[in-house]
Parts: sequence; C-alpha cells; structure tokens
Amino acid sequence: MAISPPASLEELMQRVDAIAGVTLGQLAQSHQLSVPKDLRRDKGWIGQLLELELGATAGSRPEQDFLHLGVELKTIPIDSRGKPLETTYVCVTPLTNIQGMQWQQSLVYHKLQRVLWIPVQGERHIPIAQRCIGTGILWQPDAQELSLLQQDWEELMEMIATGQVDKITARHGEVLQLRPKAANSRVLTECIAADGSIRLTNPRGFYLKTQFTAAILAKTFG
Repeated sequence: MAISPPASLEELMQRVDAIAGVTLGQLAQSHQLSVPKDLRRDKGWIGQLLELELGATAGSRPEQDFLHLGVELKTIPIDSRGKPLETTYVCVTPLTNIQGMQWQQSLVYHKLQRVLWIPVQGERHIPIAQRCIGTGILWQPDAQELSLLQQDWEELMEMIATGQVDKITARHGEVLQLRPKAANSRVLTECIAADGSIRLTNPRGFYLKTQFTAAILAKTFG
C-alpha cells in the first residue's frame, strides 16, 4: 500500500527517525518486498525502498523527491567508519541546448537546495537484508559549498558547450564530477561537437565526489 507524502518537514523527519537502526530486510518485509541477492542489477533498490517508506513523490521525474517540501532524498552507502563508499548521483547532464544556461537554472542547483541524506551500511560482506539504516540528516549547502558546486558546474558546462565532453574525466571538478550514465556503452545521445555541430556520445550524469559527502557527514557526526 502506498504511503502518503509527509505533510511537513517535521513529519518527514519523524519518519526518518523511526527507521534509524532498522535493517533493509525488516523494512522490505513490512512492504512485502523481496530483497535482491546483490545490487548489480538492482542498483537503485535501496533508494526506491526508502522512497516508498517515506512517501516520496518524484519517481523518475527530474524534480526533487519531496517537491512540496523542497527536499531531495539521497541514500549514501557507508563503511564501518562512517565514510561514503561511492560517489552520489545527482542528475542527468544536459549536453545540447545549453546556450545561456545559468547555475541557478540548473537541475544540479535545484536538486541540491535541500537534501535528506540517509546513510546505509554498504560494505559488501554484510548481506543486503542485514544492512542497517543510519540516522538521516537534513542538509542545506552553505555559501562555501554552493560556491564550490557552482565553480565545478560552470567549468564542466563550459567544456560541454565547447565540444570537449569526451575530454572530461572523473578527475575534473573539486566536488562535482561528470561520468557516463547509461545501462551500457551502446546507449547514445546528442552532444555538441568541437565545430559546433551535433554528434553522438554516451549520456553523462553529475555526481558528488566522496570527499564532499564525507565532509557533510563529518559536520553532523564528527
């Protein structure tokens, strides 16, 4: 049965607090869902489970998960020391029709205005069903964090606009990176070529680097 969206931030955080310490298996069982054996084919399963439990409304639409509250939900797999185990996907990267696009108009800016981070045990030796959900954090970027994000976004978008998308590696950007985002390398989309024409390349996505998300967690948990 679908859970209705939370009416307020307070109600959302009450739901978040209620699942801290619960295992993924217990949460899945409460929704009569089976737990996958691994996440290679079900990479988004944990996020979808938490969206279901918390009453998120966005689904696959390019908007915040709790649009009426201005909140994006992000699960973050952590190790035994509380450090993020992987980068965090933000959104698909536009590769055409980007002339004149400003940082404040971007989907990255929109998605990261307020983020509900939910840490989840992510070490592979722990069976998925036994992994515990941690304490959620409601985060808003401060001026310095926003400045770093904007600087990286503008540099990456400048490279895309000038036909250099294939020269961008995961090392570009201090806190934000660009990476291929598709089921496989055969998936293609349009991008801007060096001469300004349109050619094909693999879709890309924006990701937050682990040192950035680690700093967010450290500010709260020390």
